[in-house]
Amino acid sequence: MRNALFLLPLAVGLALAGPVRAADVTSVDKVNGSIHALAGQGYGTLQTVNGSIEIDAQVHAGSAETVNGSIRIGDGAQVGELTTVNGGIHVGRALRIAGDVTTVNGGIFIDRGGRVAGGIENVNGAIGIVATEVAHGLETVNGDITVGVDSHVHGGIHVAKQHLRLLSLRTRDPRIVIGPNAQVDGALVFERPVVLYVHDSARIGSVTGATVRRFSGAVPPAD
Repeated sequence: MRNALFLLPLAVGLALAGPVRAADVTSVDKVNGSIHALAGQGYGTLQTVNGSIEIDAQVHAGSAETVNGSIRIGDGAQVGELTTVNGGIHVGRALRIAGDVTTVNGGIFIDRGGRVAGGIENVNGAIGIVATEVAHGLETVNGDITVGVDSHVHGGIHVAKQHLRLLSLRTRDPRIVIGPNAQVDGALVFERPVVLYVHDSARIGSVTGATVRRFSGAVPPAD
């Protein structure tokens, strides 16, 4: 039911934009080479193995998937699932994402006004959201997490235990920040040591495996 509620605004937005005929939708599948989804065109699935994916502002597209490359999306776009293995994901403002946002080795950033109908997950790399709503939680192993001002995360936060094959070269513990007026529904579960900062105006669920450090300024203290 929750997922259906998050998909509703996406469906409404597509309807307001007018019908997209099958002939107007282009899917792209490559092995080597980057993909650029141009403004003013409709796209289905965008897939490459060795290359980045760039989606212009206001574009409607299906899922974007790569193995070795980054994904960058302009403001106001509407897309499906975003997946890469070795690369970061950077999303502009007012984006509607109808699935999960995942990478293994790379950071993830979603700017103001975003709505994610799935979850956000990586292994190595920072996760940051600003004034964004996420339906199914945040998860990492070695990365920092910032739930920025006015963000709302359903489904909690999970920092998973390190395994030998996933060990990072970083020397400090992950830094988890829940910012001003942010809300995290569900448990915050930490299976490895982290530094957890929670703003005085933020609301969070139960915490396991970490001690909450409260702060009141715009940003938490430096470690």
